[in-house]
Amino acid sequence: MAYDKFEILKSTAVPLPIENVDTDQIIPARFLKATERVGFGDNLFRDWRYNADNTPKADFVLNNPIYKGKILVGGKNFGSGSSREHAAWAIYDYGFRCVVSSFFADIFRGNCLNIGVLPVQVSPEFLDKIYKAIEANPKTVLEINLSKQTITLLENGEQESFEINSYKKENMLNGYDDIDYLTKMKAEIQEFAEARPF
Repeated sequence: MAYDKFEILKSTAVPLPIENVDTDQIIPARFLKATERVGFGDNLFRDWRYNADNTPKADFVLNNPIYKGKILVGGKNFGSGSSREHAAWAIYDYGFRCVVSSFFADIFRGNCLNIGVLPVQVSPEFLDKIYKAIEANPKTVLEINLSKQTITLLENGEQESFEINSYKKENMLNGYDDIDYLTKMKAEIQEFAEARPF
């Protein structure tokens, strides 16, 4: 399944300054029965967003209309715990296209990259600057430039670089998943196969 090309994303951000957010908090296990990647956004952070009677918790950031955008700014060690792909699906389905943190669990990072969500790992110092900027002005805009591998606070121009696997970078720039990438190389694969004796 192809995804939107990710080149430059300029957006306000939703701050979630909580460390060690695990995948069960991102999408509780009771919502994992679906097999299609749709509808999971409704249950993103379900137990933090809603009371037992399904009324929204007023003090949770996703229920605060002040904070909006396609960027989620999480605390250190975001996406730890089980390897469920559904956590990345829920983030994508909710509308986020980028998650920023000072550290990601490896499997969660990979799951995000596989479905078109860019995990941007920054230094703890830069993460703190982002939080302070959003606290001072919820309309603070971040620019994520995938080609240059930079994240910038547009208000003051402060910037930091981030790392990304070159293969995953190419896929995101082109809107490919792994199958799209192989399909794109179909002619080369056939040529290679035909040149090899059985």
